[in-house]
Parts: sequence; C-alpha cells; structure tokens
Amino acid sequence: MTQTADQKSTIVRAQVPRTLRISVQTLDRVVPGLVARWALRMWCTPTHARAGDAVPGSTRWQLPDGIVGETWGDGPRVYLVHGWGGHRTQLAAFVEPLVAAGFQVVTYDAPSHGDSAAGTLGRRRSSLIELMDAIETMIGAHGPAHAIIGHSLGAAAAALAVLDGTKTDRLVLVAPPAEPVEYTRAFARALGFSESTRQRLLRRMEVLAGRPLDRLVVPQRAAGRLDLPPLLVVADRTDKETDPADGQRIAESWPDAELRLSDGLGHRRILRDADTVAAVVDYL
Repeated sequence: MTQTADQKSTIVRAQVPRTLRISVQTLDRVVPGLVARWALRMWCTPTHARAGDAVPGSTRWQLPDGIVGETWGDGPRVYLVHGWGGHRTQLAAFVEPLVAAGFQVVTYDAPSHGDSAAGTLGRRRSSLIELMDAIETMIGAHGPAHAIIGHSLGAAAAALAVLDGTKTDRLVLVAPPAEPVEYTRAFARALGFSESTRQRLLRRMEVLAGRPLDRLVVPQRAAGRLDLPPLLVVADRTDKETDPADGQRIAESWPDAELRLSDGLGHRRILRDADTVAAVVDYL
C-alpha cells in the first residue's frame, strides 16, 4: 500500500518538536504573511546528509561558480544527480559498475550542498530550480550526456531539466517525486500552519521559481510529448519519503518508459542495492 503526500505528513510531523508547532500555529493566526516567509526559508534550507565513502581513482574538479565534483573513466558520459540535502557520494555504488561497463561517470555536489559553494539563495539554501540549472551547467562544462541518473528531488530536477530541453540519450529516475510542490501539504501539516498560509507559501515559491508551479509537475509536462528520451523509473514500495505511486505516474505519462519496483529498500538503501545498480547499468 502506497502513501500519499498527506499520509507522509505524519512521518514529518513526528520530527517536529511540539513546542515549535504550537508557536507556528499561534503566529499563523496573527501574522500569516510572516509565517509564509519563514516557511519558504525553511523549505529552501535542506538538512544536509553526511558524506558517504569515497570512490578511488577519480579526477576532482571545481567549476568557476564553485560547484565541486569528480570524474571517473572514459566513454559515453553518465551524470549522477543527488537529491535534496544530498551529497555526490550517495550514488557512489553506481560508479565502478558504470566505469566497468565503459562509461565515463561525472558526479557533483549541487550548489549549497556538500563541498560546493553557496548558490544564489546564499549559504546552506537552494531550490529545485537551482538543482535543474546545475545539470545543464554540468553538461555545458563536461560534454554531452549519454545518461542522467537522478535520485529523489534530483530525479525530479533531472526530469524537469529534460522536459525544458536538456539533452540526454537515456534517463533514470530513482525514487522521483512527480509533483514536488504537492509535498508542501505534508510540510504545512507538520509545522502546523493553515491552508491559506500554504497558498501564500505557494505564491512565494512561484515568484522564486520564475514560472507557474504547474510547470514543475512531471507527468503533466511529459504527457503527449514525443521528443523525450527513454526512461527507467526505479522506486521502492516501502519508501517513506517519496510516494512510490509518483514513480508509477511518471512512467505512465512518459512516452517510452519502464518501471522497476522493489520491496524493503526504502528511500536511500535502494541506491546501494546491487540488483538495482545492475539493472540501471544494464538499462544504459
């Protein structure tokens, strides 16, 4: 049984101190505009994951804008895109199998993530749009993409970048959210602010994104398109962070897509699962 974004709010809520929720609820009745501004700041502030194990044999580099990454191997280029609050080493399990299969692998930390410099919103803050732009920056700096493999919000960023015109021969989305802004429902429930304040938050998000928020809905954007690369969607039925039904929605809307579902791997362990990694490499 899958979970909706609203159902997942119970998971998020458990991580929010009760005193904070009470304070937000009180302020929301008096100064909802202030709560919406604060909520946007929180929404754009990722909780940073700890770096994983390094993979030896890389060439480390830094772009002029401060993005830091690594490259391994030679051959058709595969870009690995971590998720919100992630780090390039989270996809380390893909590196050696891809290199062994004859690919060049490029990983990097998104702006305000990992070892990279702050992005346009400042230190420790970022956005989905910035994650999308970073993919195009990487391809501009390192060369055409044979494939892009994205995880979580990085998967949504990869899909939306492709829908905006970024070129790649193949695309792999691991645990992708279909409609990232829909998760603001769980966010609002967890923090205790009202639906009217959530709507204020969405208006602020739209200004920040510089586009209507429905342009960030992957299935809606993909439906009816005939110019998209083949897609593999990988999701786990026990994922507690991204609804696995989102992956199914994306696969059903994409013109040439395969869906691979697993059980018991969750949101992050799926990145280290040998069968999952092998299936992705085989797809490429």
